[in-house]
Amino acid sequence: MPSAELAAALEAARAAAAISARLYRSNIAVRIKQDRTPVTEADVQCERAIRAVLESHFPDHGFYGEETGQRAMNAANVWLVDPIDGTKSFVRDCPFFSTQIALRREGRIVLGVSSAPAYGEMAWAELGGGAFLDGVPIRVSGVDTLAGAILSTGNLKTLAASAVGWRRFGALVGRVNRLRGYGDFLHYHLLARGALDVVLESDVNILDIAALSVIVQEAGGRISALDGGAIDLDTTSVLAANAALHAPVLAAMRE
Repeated sequence: MPSAELAAALEAARAAAAISARLYRSNIAVRIKQDRTPVTEADVQCERAIRAVLESHFPDHGFYGEETGQRAMNAANVWLVDPIDGTKSFVRDCPFFSTQIALRREGRIVLGVSSAPAYGEMAWAELGGGAFLDGVPIRVSGVDTLAGAILSTGNLKTLAASAVGWRRFGALVGRVNRLRGYGDFLHYHLLARGALDVVLESDVNILDIAALSVIVQEAGGRISALDGGAIDLDTTSVLAANAALHAPVLAAMRE
């Protein structure tokens, strides 16, 4: 049985899905925020709906949302929410956007929901409870060699700007079986269900990957920053892989 908090997160994700489904492919207006990222009425409406659901169940929990900001960040429990991760896809009528809801308890991310309504997937996990995709338990692959691995990448601008980092990445690409760039929620869902083996990104925000980090771990994978550090509020890069490949890929990116 899911905890009351996971049940609330799933309820909130479904409320956001109803809104994003209604506004998707509707030629919605876009404005550019100060950080030069786009935002739409769908982002704002989805976050308000999520926040209303979560705060109705857990009024004492803190909240950190992409659009409505932070509240009670020093609380023992803090919700981390990106209402539409992939707004650029959303406004281009591309289905690769999702709602990300995670819970951070006393410094540790303990549950995550990743809802991709236009793509038709909902993944979730809770610490110690396993990972699920559309209600079916999922598990990472057993591929244990780089020569047999599928590597997917997402945002790599910072890595590309580093001569050393880019050289190491290029050498890694030469050692794997296939290189793909599924990006956003999708390659983490694929990793967690064993359809690919490694995900690497150099430019992310914790709200993008908090929920996905729990899903990957509960599916038997490992996830860290590119320097090997733990995933937390200041994380800006990700290396996620099945249990056998995380250490060799981390070593390859440090060589």
